[in-house]
Amino acid sequence: MKAIGILTSGGDAPGMNAAIRAVVRTAIYNGLKVFGIKEGYNGLLNGKLEEMNLSSVADIIHRGGTMLRSARSEEFMTEEGFNKALNILRIFDIDGLVILGGDGTFRGAKKLSDAGVPVVCIPCTIDNDLGYTDYTIGFFTAVETVVDAMSKLRDTSTSHGRANVVEVMGRACGDIALYAGLAGGAESIIVPEVDFNIDEVCKRVIQGRNRGKLHHIIVLAEGVGNAYEVAKTVQERTNTDVRVTILGHIQRGGTPSTFDRILASKMGFKAVELLLAQEVGRAIGIKCNEIISMDLDQALSTKKAFDKAMYETAKILSI
Repeated sequence: MKAIGILTSGGDAPGMNAAIRAVVRTAIYNGLKVFGIKEGYNGLLNGKLEEMNLSSVADIIHRGGTMLRSARSEEFMTEEGFNKALNILRIFDIDGLVILGGDGTFRGAKKLSDAGVPVVCIPCTIDNDLGYTDYTIGFFTAVETVVDAMSKLRDTSTSHGRANVVEVMGRACGDIALYAGLAGGAESIIVPEVDFNIDEVCKRVIQGRNRGKLHHIIVLAEGVGNAYEVAKTVQERTNTDVRVTILGHIQRGGTPSTFDRILASKMGFKAVELLLAQEVGRAIGIKCNEIISMDLDQALSTKKAFDKAMYETAKILSI
């Protein structure tokens, strides 16, 4: 193996740059050429490549987003677009790829792997929705962003005696809502994995108000329902002023946390190790604080397990 490529695809996640830095520097240390592929799979099939050196990744470990940029590519999933991508890899003599992203990105990598391209995947998604790994790069930074927003909302909600519905990302996975809700002391956490009863939410608002509580934070994962409808129902049934805050893409940005920088650095280093050892078609993860790798097929088929015990803990502590 003499040359590798690296690309980021799908939604960006804080810590991607730290992973890129680790891959590039580990590869150069081992005598490999590294090509940065701009704009994900779309950039691959359009030949948006440039050779990277040590200076290419200077001063990026602390930056959010991805220096390689990202884009979604429907063309890559077509036979013609996929063949364009394979031709680019041949033209530039790229012997392997390190691919950063989430579930959709991994499925694109699986297609390349099935075509004989040596690939290693690094999990980068704020949703933490990949079942084979305990955590994904960017998740804890997103949680910190949400907790910080909740703290600010609690201040203003207390001043006015309001409740606030905070909508966070997570259409099919409620981990951001769960972790941020527990860490931020939310009174109610609504996630797609657990059926919720709006009357129970209302009861908590009334009980809190009756004992003198001046605020009430309801964290809602975006995949559950409409935040404004939830707020309207709670306001009508409790006679409490309820406001809505939708955090949106602010959760994707910002300086990656220390944990995410360390996780990204370890995973980036491991990715190059696997390529050099010809252990390919793999997804890197973390289990019980150990960096692991798993067959890409197995990783994609591993279902995400919701931490029901943590959910129950948060529910009890928020009474």
